[in-house]
Amino acid sequence: MLDNKIADEVKRFGQSHLLRHWDALTPKQQSSFANQLSSIDFKLIKRLFEGDEAQPDWAALAAAAGPPDAIQLCEASPRIKKEDAIEAGRKALANGRIAMILVAGGQGTRLGFSHPKGMFPIGPLSNRTLFEMHIDRLRAVMKRYHVSIPMYVMTSSATDADTRLFLSDHDGFGLASDQLRIFCQGSMPAIDAKTGQILLSDKGELALSPDGHGGLLAAMAKNGCLEDAGDAGIDHFFYAQVDNPMVEICDPLLIGYHLLAESEMTTQVVRKTFPLERVGNVVSIDGKTQIIEYSDLPKEVAEKTNPDGSLYLWAGNIAVHVFKRQFLESVQHSAEGLPFHHAKKAVPFIGNDGVMVKPSEANAIKFERFVFDLLPMAKTALVVESDPAEVFAPVKNAEGAATDTPTSVKKAISNLHRSWLEKAGASVAETARVEIHPNWALDAEGVRERVDGSFRISTDTYLQ
Repeated sequence: MLDNKIADEVKRFGQSHLLRHWDALTPKQQSSFANQLSSIDFKLIKRLFEGDEAQPDWAALAAAAGPPDAIQLCEASPRIKKEDAIEAGRKALANGRIAMILVAGGQGTRLGFSHPKGMFPIGPLSNRTLFEMHIDRLRAVMKRYHVSIPMYVMTSSATDADTRLFLSDHDGFGLASDQLRIFCQGSMPAIDAKTGQILLSDKGELALSPDGHGGLLAAMAKNGCLEDAGDAGIDHFFYAQVDNPMVEICDPLLIGYHLLAESEMTTQVVRKTFPLERVGNVVSIDGKTQIIEYSDLPKEVAEKTNPDGSLYLWAGNIAVHVFKRQFLESVQHSAEGLPFHHAKKAVPFIGNDGVMVKPSEANAIKFERFVFDLLPMAKTALVVESDPAEVFAPVKNAEGAATDTPTSVKKAISNLHRSWLEKAGASVAETARVEIHPNWALDAEGVRERVDGSFRISTDTYLQ
């Protein structure tokens, strides 16, 4: 039987269609569906659809936006010396003050891959998966600094079970059980864009999607992650998303800038290559650092240039941050007020007749929060520019797309590793692909310790 309170909620908010197929469900299915329904905030869904939820005036914000106050690559005398930042970052790592957050809630659907994206093979020669590449680097960092660094992996309802099984089957790729913490983010139902009715993916199942990486804080608090990190002496989190295998996980330079600037939230950026590039725009508005998504930035603002022809809003977000733990603790409740971003999507659903409908055009609204909306809450926030050839090559699209394909990402990884070798004096044939496992060398510095002018590569080579 369905709890009367849940049934009343469903009817009161005009969602009675959800129970249309109730009698066709088995007792087990009814129990599962009732649990789903009990977790939905129907009042919030109604507010979001009717527009009563406060939404940012993106046009007004964009008009007031200027470039962020950032540490840029072109600066001859940055406010914080690079050498000082590296020293501070290394000290924090060695003292066990840093933990890693890896966001892994996405499926590989756009890649034509029917598994969590973290399971996608991307090593140019090794065929290592995204999960494996990130964990290999983290373990190499731990080895360099003789320290244990916990990794908090945030999954979604779509990826949680498969991710846990995959990492378990591979023994965490070498991470000890106390170094790997997996937790699941929340979900939000998709609604019909015209009526506001919640969609069903099956007769007894809501069409749910992850609540966005902005659900991080609620999920960490719910699963005791912040408390766990505090007890372990963790003061800062290095945050990245699983689809970028070139993230310099726990980069001491970025961590050091964050520490010496006494930043509560630090954001790594790259210089945009064209005005309408599909990255978040990191800007300053009334002295506060903020990110305006490419979809929310008016074309005329995106195309605004400086006198020398360079882009006025130049800083592109690559979803790499460093958070102060105490900042996350202080905003974990106010973060519930982060704005929901609305995205129109084509979402298959079960019709009133019980038949699956597969729309060819956007029919639904999905709601998600973004973690970067925490930026204006930070008393001090820092923006640091990095070279995209060294830190940014996300795999997002199937072969044949213009950008961010497996082939382009593998090439970027190989080019980076080639540059490390050549800067160390090695000779690498133009046609040779190279891949360096972090155990062989973690970075350019590690390569210099192993290579001299006599080192030559003439064919595809995996150094491990």
